[in-house]
Amino acid sequence: MRDLPTARPGATAHQQSVTLMYSDHHGWLHGWLWKKLGCSQRAADIAQDAFLRVLALADPGSIQQPRAFLATTANRLLIDGARRRRIESAYLEALALRSEDHAAHGPEAIHAAVDALERVFQMLQGLPAKPREAFLLSRLDGLAYVDIAARLGVSPSMVKQYIAKVLVHCYTTLHGAPGA
Repeated sequence: MRDLPTARPGATAHQQSVTLMYSDHHGWLHGWLWKKLGCSQRAADIAQDAFLRVLALADPGSIQQPRAFLATTANRLLIDGARRRRIESAYLEALALRSEDHAAHGPEAIHAAVDALERVFQMLQGLPAKPREAFLLSRLDGLAYVDIAARLGVSPSMVKQYIAKVLVHCYTTLHGAPGA
């Protein structure tokens, strides 16, 4: 039988809540992710990231259903990772298509481009799921608004509004409010 982590004496309520949640649910979350992913190391990484998100919460003790919260958080981390890999893959494919000389793009150029894409990805994180997904489907997959609408279960005019919202969000994030 393993020793469960305990909060150190004098720990804050926040620390105690996180410690208790970790000791009660980490093993379950790791096992659930391992079954889902088929890789213990990747499951451990995602579980760790999920608990980092819990640690960042103002009041983790207010979580009513910790396993549901952790599963949702882990699923979102998996989706974020898949999107990041898709962005990186799209960049590398575009780079390969546009370049006659593959050697001209060294590791530094690829790293700089991936960093730029990561900043774009982080900028999109502040948006609701459907506008963000519509933008990615449009820009990365090259889908028409009609096709995006069918995938998201909305009208093409709503997709147009989503794309406009994302573009305004990106502009405001980079340059501040228009006219400011």
